[in-house]
Amino acid sequence: MARDAVRCPWAKGDLYIEYHDSEWGVPSHDDRHLFELLILEGAQAGLSWQTILNKRANYRRLFDDFDPTNIARYDEHKISQLLADEGIVRNRAKIHAAIGNARAFLEVQSAFGTFDAYLWRFVDGAPIRNTWHNHADVPAVTSQAKSLSKDLLSRGFKFAGPTICYAYMQAVGLVNDHVTTCFRWRELDPASRP
Repeated sequence: MARDAVRCPWAKGDLYIEYHDSEWGVPSHDDRHLFELLILEGAQAGLSWQTILNKRANYRRLFDDFDPTNIARYDEHKISQLLADEGIVRNRAKIHAAIGNARAFLEVQSAFGTFDAYLWRFVDGAPIRNTWHNHADVPAVTSQAKSLSKDLLSRGFKFAGPTICYAYMQAVGLVNDHVTTCFRWRELDPASRP
């Protein structure tokens, strides 16, 4: 896509543009990707998303490419290694949450077959396509995000409050919150595909 394309107003700078144009709002059904974004959204709490995007490659390297089976087995030695590495957010609570979330993620996969099958129930299996004209109109929380948060928390997930859940839903394409003037809003419309 040309650099002068009309995008959501937050997509500024190469890193954000690449993420916006290729990933944000694209419906994901890949459990590994869904787990990665769940962990990264939790890590982002209180920080900028740019901080997380800048550290994403390090997260992939240090967190076994977001393999939940491996992460669920992390011990205190591994936690100490993670806390010592400046390539990620060195927050003990967030690292412990990632490990606990890996265990909870595996339990959801066991119960539903895939995390994908579990997650997409919260939007009746199809992306919600909003029609926001201004980015300022995009909500921080919705009823679906509250429902997802409540259910995740009841299953033992951490850093899964409603605001984080809504950002997650946007990131993995359960919701298309590109503004209507953005070229991706139309591209992500199922009706506009050949």
